[in-house]
Amino acid sequence: MDETLRSSITRVPILKVDGTAGARAIDTLAVEEPLELRLQSGPAGDRHDTALSITMRTPGSDLELAVGFLVGEGIVRGNGRVLSVRHEGRAVRPDGTSNTVKVALAEDVHVDIARLERHLYTTSSCGVCGKTSVDALRMTLHPVLPQGSPVISAGVLHALPRVLRASQAAFDETGGLHAAALFDLAGKLLCLREDVGRHNAVDKVVGALSLKDALPASAALLLVSGRASFELVQKARMAGVPMLAAVGAPSSLAVDLAREGGMTLVGLLRDDRFNIYAGRDRVATA
Repeated sequence: MDETLRSSITRVPILKVDGTAGARAIDTLAVEEPLELRLQSGPAGDRHDTALSITMRTPGSDLELAVGFLVGEGIVRGNGRVLSVRHEGRAVRPDGTSNTVKVALAEDVHVDIARLERHLYTTSSCGVCGKTSVDALRMTLHPVLPQGSPVISAGVLHALPRVLRASQAAFDETGGLHAAALFDLAGKLLCLREDVGRHNAVDKVVGALSLKDALPASAALLLVSGRASFELVQKARMAGVPMLAAVGAPSSLAVDLAREGGMTLVGLLRDDRFNIYAGRDRVATA
């Protein structure tokens, strides 16, 4: 078992009831713990730390999660903006990681803390619950998406959920984790991350790409295991990903944002069927 999977799961004693008979057993659960994101920014001689957010997440890929979150907020638009990203504070796991991550930004990066204000606690089911208004989410500096390209075939799209499911190691153990995965146009899996929160899984994928200086991901498709909500479209858009597909259904606001941003949005991708809600020119059908 690799270290990421080890930190993602825990085993607990339970009483398993079948009909009216109970038996002691051990169950495997997805770990959920708080992660505090701290930001260091400002010019030389006037650096300051800000406690930016606390979110509930599954431990593992925490550094990617932090960077991906900042990409989604429009703070990080390239790997050159991040000087360092590391765990700090008291270690809570054998590998030395903690529940606090600090990201140090380059001295010339301006951060509008007032715009980024959110409630201190956000749940693992929603990445925008602390926002005061939807308008605050509509970032003004989105990457420009290529119009009418890239194009992916319907046949490739049909195969992606099976690849995603076969690659979910932590879900196999627990049955309680979401996944986000980036694919190329031939259906090759480029990056997959799991988390109790849909938005966290996407942030981990985006952060992994950012740390490799691989954004914008303008020739790829992002697939999520659940529904397609507004914040997932927003995060994909900020990462320059032109196509988002979901096993579940999209929300009306997700469709509105995808159409507004010139993105392709595919929903209900399962059982060799799917619906195209926006950007149908990027999907080649018979």
